[in-house]
Amino acid sequence: MEKKTPLYDKHLQYKGKIVPYAGYLLPVQYQTGVIKEHMAVRTAAGLFDVSHMGEVTFTGKDALDNIQRLVTNDCSKMVDGQVKYSPMCNDSGGVVDDLLIYRKNENSYLVVVNAANRHKDVEWIKAHLFGDVEFTDISDEVAQLALQGPNSEVILKKLADSSKLPVKYYTFTDNVSVAGVNCLVSRTGYTGEDGYELYCKPEEATKLWDALMEAGNPKGNVSGDEETKEGLIPCGLGARDTLRLEAGMPLYGHEMDDDITPIESGIGFTVKIDKEDFIGKAALENRELTRKRVGLSITGRGIVRENCPVYIGEMQIGTTTSGTHCPYLGKAVAMALLDISYTEIGRQVEVEVRGRRIAAEVVSLPFYKR
Repeated sequence: MEKKTPLYDKHLQYKGKIVPYAGYLLPVQYQTGVIKEHMAVRTAAGLFDVSHMGEVTFTGKDALDNIQRLVTNDCSKMVDGQVKYSPMCNDSGGVVDDLLIYRKNENSYLVVVNAANRHKDVEWIKAHLFGDVEFTDISDEVAQLALQGPNSEVILKKLADSSKLPVKYYTFTDNVSVAGVNCLVSRTGYTGEDGYELYCKPEEATKLWDALMEAGNPKGNVSGDEETKEGLIPCGLGARDTLRLEAGMPLYGHEMDDDITPIESGIGFTVKIDKEDFIGKAALENRELTRKRVGLSITGRGIVRENCPVYIGEMQIGTTTSGTHCPYLGKAVAMALLDISYTEIGRQVEVEVRGRRIAAEVVSLPFYKR
């Protein structure tokens, strides 16, 4: 039985097309459609319900030591109000999940996990805790909205004291009043654009949504079905996926999983081998790199999706992990895990889609950068 987020009735009001995703009923798109939603985020602003994401907390004098043991990135030099991205690996170096770590103070951290991995992650973390730390799954006590796009700051400043808002990318401010709703506001996102993610109590999510929509639509149109000055419209899972793919961002279950390492998935910058021991360190140090994630520009006719074999002649050299037509770039792209010998930029390959070969070229990531 899928759960509903606190904003479920809003999605119905805005005529969202509801689908099951990660145990929740969520809008894949609204009447505007994925392309308009995608373009709104690239050129103006979009509002996403991401309340399905999981949130857990670590508190106590050994909170940091536990996080350091669990994740590959180095969190030892984080300061209060900083956010850090990191994979959490298993003993063989595969990715259990990729996380966002928020440092509130030296003894208190908020960690955001992927919705589909919430319960797996909680069990994994519990099995590896040590020392003086209290670990709590607070996912059901938190709603999360993502305001994304170049106009996000203008919109948010209508509702909050601008001096309280985070300025730098990957920083946050707690206890910010946004339209009278107490929020943790972080300058983060999963779209390749500037923007914010706002965390609040579930019972206040609707008030926050309405206030943001009204602030983004000064002409009074808050139905989301017309273009307006700020252009804020509600956006669904479809646009969230096309935006992150266009920005070359990996997605758990596609570009990384329990069998794909962070180095293979192209986020080796998050693996700090020189820090103290962490789960998966030995495996990552000793594992030969035989494949890696690349970008593919589709030069033939057609759209490539995930799990399509990639060939040079009759030799399969890998498999696509994600693929779509990118509305802003106006072309089809894909990401793939390829044999390391065939990953140089400019390499010509073919992708097999339903028995037909489509020409493609290895290109650098990201496809789009603001």
